[in-house]
Amino acid sequence: MGAMAWIELDGAVNARDLGGLPAGDGLRIAPRTLLRSDNLQDLTPADITKLVDGLGLTTVIDLRSTGELESEGSSPLGRQVPGVNHVHLSVLPEVGKRTDVAAEALLLRRERDRSRYPDDAMCGHYLGYLEDRPESVTGALRAIAGAPGAALVHCAAGKDRTGVVIALTLTAVGVPAEAVIADYAATDQRTEAILERLKRSPTYAADLRDSPVDRHRPRPETMKAVLEQVQAHYGGARRWLADHGFTGADLERLRAKLVVAGDADRSDAG
Repeated sequence: MGAMAWIELDGAVNARDLGGLPAGDGLRIAPRTLLRSDNLQDLTPADITKLVDGLGLTTVIDLRSTGELESEGSSPLGRQVPGVNHVHLSVLPEVGKRTDVAAEALLLRRERDRSRYPDDAMCGHYLGYLEDRPESVTGALRAIAGAPGAALVHCAAGKDRTGVVIALTLTAVGVPAEAVIADYAATDQRTEAILERLKRSPTYAADLRDSPVDRHRPRPETMKAVLEQVQAHYGGARRWLADHGFTGADLERLRAKLVVAGDADRSDAG
């Protein structure tokens, strides 16, 4: 699938342009249409120029929880660039602040993650996004399809929530499983840098303090299992989307937005 099109930024470490990924029948994902990243609140003015002027960013899709957004704040894009539209769509159940009730809900969620897919709790956790917040997942795909320019999907690390929404998007428009899995796994190249960023934030530092790096690495077999489970349980990404109100017209808009003939160049995003 060629070299990964990393977007080198001062204020984020896991940003890339998905342009160039194969989409079947000689087609490709168009450059400067679908971007992914870790959180954006540390972006510098030079980063903003690169994203907005260089890559044509018009739409940011923030998958963090309301609590994370309130704690961390929005990115400078939202405060300084009126032409960039922000869409907030948490894919986690909203359980409020960290209270005993929230802790109980978290424990219950972990048990449900394991019960969904006992061989890989992270796979079960990912499937939970589709079960718990389907309207956020379909809303994210509609926002991508409707973006006037490039859409950027992000969460905190740009690995889990972003990984699942991007995987569903790519699969829906014809990107083969092996390319979807390779894109998900590419985050491994930035794992240490991601954790270093998150540990500087009070929002995430306590949870990461004694957590080994390897626990946070993306495992290709996890995304492989997710795609297989979506196929086995829901009939595939397109069927799941259709069953949750994402119409054939919505899918055509998404394809028209993202997919071009295969000779299109990859974005020179670095």
